[in-house]
Amino acid sequence: MVMLLQDRHTTGPNGVAPGAVRVAGRTLQPTPVFDSYWRFASARQAVYEARLADRPQPWTRDPILTQYRFTNCYRAADRVSQSLISGVIYQGSQEWDEVFFRTLLFKIFNKDSTWHLLNRELGEVRWDAYDYRAYDEVLSAAFAKSERLYSAAYIVPPPQLGEERKHRNHLRLLEMMMTTGAPDRVMDATTMREVYEVMLCYPALGPFLAYQFTIDLNYASQMPFSEMDFVMPGPGARDGIRKCFGRRADGIEAEVIRYMADTQEQHFTRLELPFHGLKGRPLQLIDCQNLFCEVDKYARVAHPEIAGISGRSRIKQSYRLDTKPVRAWFPPKWGLNA
Repeated sequence: MVMLLQDRHTTGPNGVAPGAVRVAGRTLQPTPVFDSYWRFASARQAVYEARLADRPQPWTRDPILTQYRFTNCYRAADRVSQSLISGVIYQGSQEWDEVFFRTLLFKIFNKDSTWHLLNRELGEVRWDAYDYRAYDEVLSAAFAKSERLYSAAYIVPPPQLGEERKHRNHLRLLEMMMTTGAPDRVMDATTMREVYEVMLCYPALGPFLAYQFTIDLNYASQMPFSEMDFVMPGPGARDGIRKCFGRRADGIEAEVIRYMADTQEQHFTRLELPFHGLKGRPLQLIDCQNLFCEVDKYARVAHPEIAGISGRSRIKQSYRLDTKPVRAWFPPKWGLNA
């Protein structure tokens, strides 16, 4: 059973609080949220492992974790990522153009029901059989029935590509990517940052979404990059970093995230926290980035006196039990699937 996060002291095993840390040539003084970051990671991962093992509730004694919704420590373990990996990327043709098309089509809407709708109405979703009018007809009919096409998790801003409806402009955006050689340029990239830069050059894909889509594409077998290669902090992560380190961390957020990934074992040990990773896989840059987003939310309740950047003071989403079995199937190249 996971210990209540705020029941544990903010000092290490010898009663010594974490001292200043050096990142990118700067001295940063951690706030109490810094230790909450590691405690949250340990507790949230324990909840995931308990659910995966089908253990009965309660999975945690922490009232904040019990009351509010938080994502998993590992991005790839979250429900939508699991749908993408097991049900989209590795299902169907493994030709790169098709994998790229399926991945980006799924992620633009980021919603299982929209993906299943398209496959049910159109047959197998394929770029070599793509027909804009057919896709628009299916999506417009669903929209007319007030069906939600998009996830609320994050939404791709609609590019201005001449269409009236958001989904139509998004279809045009995907067409643009496919017909201007984005799959080939991604495949020719020699670093993850180069993939990110390909994504970034398309309308409506700012730094946050370009990085998220890069991570999604990198789940595919064709993509060779480590998740430790590159990170692009999003707005939520910047909020969490501010709460952990104050204004001294402004402008070096990527280096702070790398510090967290590089020193994770040291801090879990210092705080005597159990953390076994994802079947032994340590937290990667993308996971440490996401954890800053989640700790930003957690700190709104646990540390309301410590300000971030956005000024948000409430956690919007309450926890609701999902009775569906927890899936755990990861890119085979990671070697985690029994």
